[in-house]
Amino acid sequence: MAFLSLQEIFDIAVMSFVVGFIFKDAFRPPVNWRDPDEVLKNVTPGFRLSKMSDYWFAVLLVAPSIIVHEFGHKFTAMAFGLVAAFHAAYTWLAIGVVLKLLLPGFVFFVPAYTSIVGNATAVQEAAISFAGPGVNLLFWLGSWLLLKGALRAGNRRRHGRETLRYLALFKNINMILFFLNMLPIPGFDGWAFYSSLFRAFF
Repeated sequence: MAFLSLQEIFDIAVMSFVVGFIFKDAFRPPVNWRDPDEVLKNVTPGFRLSKMSDYWFAVLLVAPSIIVHEFGHKFTAMAFGLVAAFHAAYTWLAIGVVLKLLLPGFVFFVPAYTSIVGNATAVQEAAISFAGPGVNLLFWLGSWLLLKGALRAGNRRRHGRETLRYLALFKNINMILFFLNMLPIPGFDGWAFYSSLFRAFF
């Protein structure tokens, strides 16, 4: 089985572009709109590649956390000999776009999922279920350590404001994704993880 199929690459690209649109206004830093210089310095609307726009900042911030989360499920399943594939959740992405256009503020939706075919033991299912949130846990702790090191006296000057803002937001996003996905609610990774462990031991 190929590492990634063309369809998976296409789905990753579509999901990333749509997620960027949905969240492009969510991470904009506070700006004093009465100060033209500050507005020009901090706000770059649209899709310009010459400077990091709100759109591309959102793509590079949110998409990796989602993609590698699903890769955690996919490659753990493949390690157990199962067939697994990444999919963009097109219906949910469409719902996310509609909500973005109609309702300002936070939008909750499922942008992607991993299909798995084959028989797995309860322990394997638990490992596969935890692998996605586990990646978010590693991203959360890793970015927290990087941010802590960057903010130490003497190191802050070496890093730009955008880098520090990215690390802080990346840390928070992956913390939320970890705890959210580990909730014992049907349809969430946490439910599959805890129920699989229960079947494995009881």
